Amino acid sequence: MSLAALTLSSPLTVSTTTKQKPRPPHNPKPKITCSSLTTQSQSAKQHLLNLISDQERGLKTQNDTNKRDSIIKSIDAMAVLGRNTVTTGDSLSATWRLLWTTEKEQLFIIEKAYLFGTQAGDVLQVIDVDNKTLNNVITFPPDGVFFVRSSIEIASSQRVNFKFTSAVLRGKNWEFPLPPFGQVIHNFRS
Repeated sequence: MSLAALTLSSPLTVSTTTKQKPRPPHNPKPKITCSSLTTQSQSAKQHLLNLISDQERGLKTQNDTNKRDSIIKSIDAMAVLGRNTVTTGDSLSATWRLLWTTEKEQLFIIEKAYLFGTQAGDVLQVIDVDNKTLNNVITFPPDGVFFVRSSIEIASSQRVNFKFTSAVLRGKNWEFPLPPFGQVIHNFRS
């Protein structure tokens, strides 16, 4: 998977602070303040989401280098804002929905699903830090799925190494196993 692959379905790893003063009887609401970094992070996240919103998970971006460069620049800006955050902790364990990627194999599968008489549904990553697993899942409604299993190793506060262990393409009444085909070092950016 390319370094520019992006999954953004969870909030950024940012902090907000709530400051409460003793409340006088006439002011029952606490005062909430956010750091400028939090505001910058949320603004950067929204900018990125706006950039990718019409890109069909990256399919359109393949032929638009200016748009792709803008998206990657936005990802890099978010990385700078999140450079001191831990993105490989327990909060990484979740089911993540793919919104945009440059990863050619995933884009090929998404684009060519019609050859199997369907279209790609959800494209997910299911990550379990404790069990050291990462599973890529591409669904093909109503009954198909492409499933790739991987083992992971946390290499640093923002880096995960993973190695593919198996893959299978399944339909309603059939299954076609595939050999593992690579290993990747991936930065999980906030």
